[in-house]
Amino acid sequence: MTTTSSTAHLGAFTGAAQPAPHRFERAVAAPAAVVVPTVPIPAAPPPRAHSGTWGRRLVQRARSAPISLWLAWGVLALVALWAVAPGVFTSYSATVGVAGQQLQAPSAAHWLGTDALGRDGYARLVFGAVHSLSGAFLAVAVGLVLGTLLGVLAGSIGGWVEDVIMRTVDVLLSVPSLLLSLSIIIILGFGTLNAAVAVGVASVASFARLTRSEVVRVRCSDYVEAAFGSGGRFGAVLWRHVLPNSLTSVIAMAALQFGSAILSISTLGFLGYGAPPPTPEWGLLIAEGRNYISTAWWLTTVPGLVVVAVVLAANRISVALTKGRA
Repeated sequence: MTTTSSTAHLGAFTGAAQPAPHRFERAVAAPAAVVVPTVPIPAAPPPRAHSGTWGRRLVQRARSAPISLWLAWGVLALVALWAVAPGVFTSYSATVGVAGQQLQAPSAAHWLGTDALGRDGYARLVFGAVHSLSGAFLAVAVGLVLGTLLGVLAGSIGGWVEDVIMRTVDVLLSVPSLLLSLSIIIILGFGTLNAAVAVGVASVASFARLTRSEVVRVRCSDYVEAAFGSGGRFGAVLWRHVLPNSLTSVIAMAALQFGSAILSISTLGFLGYGAPPPTPEWGLLIAEGRNYISTAWWLTTVPGLVVVAVVLAANRISVALTKGRA
């Protein structure tokens, strides 16, 4: 090896021909080229807009909704429009009658006929929506706020506070809601507002029991325990973790209670504990038309069917909210 290398250097210096390299040196001097194939990497797709995704989900949910749910929303939307803008749907007065047009049958001029004082039945039905719906909303608000507050206190604090609240709830649940509402109305006085407050107070116990059970269920979850373990304060954990995950069932019950409130307020109006005449409240319409059921059946039948339709629509939406489809 030493002789060969010296000869090669001498030949390179003198310009003479160099001998062929050793086979081992030839293998080292000419390594084989390695070709690495290149694979094209596709570009990442652009991020989708959140609003577009939410809109597509909303459209898909609307397309998959059953017809009964669409009908329920349609009934409530129509009744809500009656309450907001009754003058758009009728030009007749709900309290002033026309002489000589008493107890007329349904016709093109009077779609639902007239009552004993010549007042248009359809106009009284439309204008009565604001009284029934406002009373139902107030009743649900009273029951939802007070019941949720009591349920959260009982489920989060526990101990003797929970015992006192839940034993009071048990006592309220043992009393029929209609009897409890009548007792409260006798104390407060007659009227749509007092009837709504009475119905709302009667529903506090149901909201409190449901809220307490949901808060207890969520309070034992792992993420709530982790929030407390990481140093979270009681109020912050309750507001950020417990309440948002406990109100799904409560909201569904509020929709169910809305229909029950309309039925209860109409019942109180029918018994004479609601709005006084000539207020076009739905329960009062049914009560005024019962004396003419044999000659003018539409005075009682149509308002009763409207009350039933609204209650069934609220119940259907409540079921959809429970299943997460509304």
